[in-house]
Amino acid sequence: MSALIIFGLLTILMLTGMPISISLGLTVLTFLFTMTQVPVEAVALKLFTGIEKFEIMAIPFFILAGNFLTHGGVAKRMINFATALVGHWHGGLALGGVLACALFAAVSGSSPATVVAIGSILLPAMVKQGYPMKFGVGVIGTAGGLGILIPPSIVMVIYAVSTNSSIGQLFIAGIIPGLLLASLLMFVTWFVAKKRGYPCMPKASMATRLQAFRECIWGLFLIVVVIGGIYTGIFTATEAAAMSAVYAFFVAVFVYKDMRLKDVPKTLLAAANMSAMILYIITNAVLFSFLLTSEQIPQQLTAWITALGLGPVGFLIMVNLLLLAAGNFMEPSSILLITAPLLFPMAMQLGIDPIHLGVIMTVNMEIGMITPPVGLNLYVASGISRLGLTETTKACAPWILVMLAYLLLITYIPAISLWLPSVLF
Repeated sequence: MSALIIFGLLTILMLTGMPISISLGLTVLTFLFTMTQVPVEAVALKLFTGIEKFEIMAIPFFILAGNFLTHGGVAKRMINFATALVGHWHGGLALGGVLACALFAAVSGSSPATVVAIGSILLPAMVKQGYPMKFGVGVIGTAGGLGILIPPSIVMVIYAVSTNSSIGQLFIAGIIPGLLLASLLMFVTWFVAKKRGYPCMPKASMATRLQAFRECIWGLFLIVVVIGGIYTGIFTATEAAAMSAVYAFFVAVFVYKDMRLKDVPKTLLAAANMSAMILYIITNAVLFSFLLTSEQIPQQLTAWITALGLGPVGFLIMVNLLLLAAGNFMEPSSILLITAPLLFPMAMQLGIDPIHLGVIMTVNMEIGMITPPVGLNLYVASGISRLGLTETTKACAPWILVMLAYLLLITYIPAISLWLPSVLF
């Protein structure tokens, strides 16, 4: 009964249009102070200890690094390098967009930032070369989702914080699924472009490719800093986030010189605003998790799922359906902070690897970013292209179907996610 009251109250508050963070907080406080005898001191103590986690510091640092790179000319150089590699194939500029999204995802950790950085440069160029705007929006809007799968990923950090999982192992686990999805999106883009006769670019010479690589090497080296540092044990994931922010600042201001020192305070303020929003959601989600635990709701749900006899296969189907539905109405951070504490104990009871579950949930969040009515990538792509939200959604639809097929592959072939962490760790 308590579970119905809690989730019913949360749903009602969200339907009123109230921000998810405030809805979570009001649900907790209303239930605790009217239906339980939990003292106020215990709530305050849990709130303090719940967010007193070293891992949470990775979030603002990765956001700051992404902001420096978004405004620091890194995206333009990565696009030049990507198109130099694959531009001579059918739909070369679109293929270069997917590859550039994968490269930028590996340094930004943010899906909307990837769409903005790549799309704002590439979409006008694609239209100029004769591509339909809808095709370009579908490609970039979907490929931008790689920003939360290919490490470093802010979404993976949030999952790790929610479930006490290893951020380093999650990052390593996202490499092969991210590369696989990028390859799949490139294949579909090439197939559609060849079928419709979209233009190719002249084949770049080896000298041109080397020059493009040299120009973007400083940005690409951030991948080595983060992943290499975590794998070799030089620093933790949180320390890697701090190093990435410092490195991104150095590259944007002193190497590429696309950002002036007087622009740095504005970038810091933008990163602080985004970080404050996410951390405020985390704060209220910690209270929500505390309420669920105190009412023993995860244990009740685990017993219920076990009694149904679904098994791992049935449970993962249920997880995907739940997360896909939630992705239509909520943004990834909120979904993970609410569902991960509930789903994690059940997954452990059924013998599902926590790293595998994290990758599955991240892929679901990717799909949620391009599904209406609140898919954030749809709004970003719509703003760049000036297409309506309905047209943008239709443009992304073929690639959404591809990602749903990919989700099944990731869900039921755990080795795709777990092989590399098992080898390296």
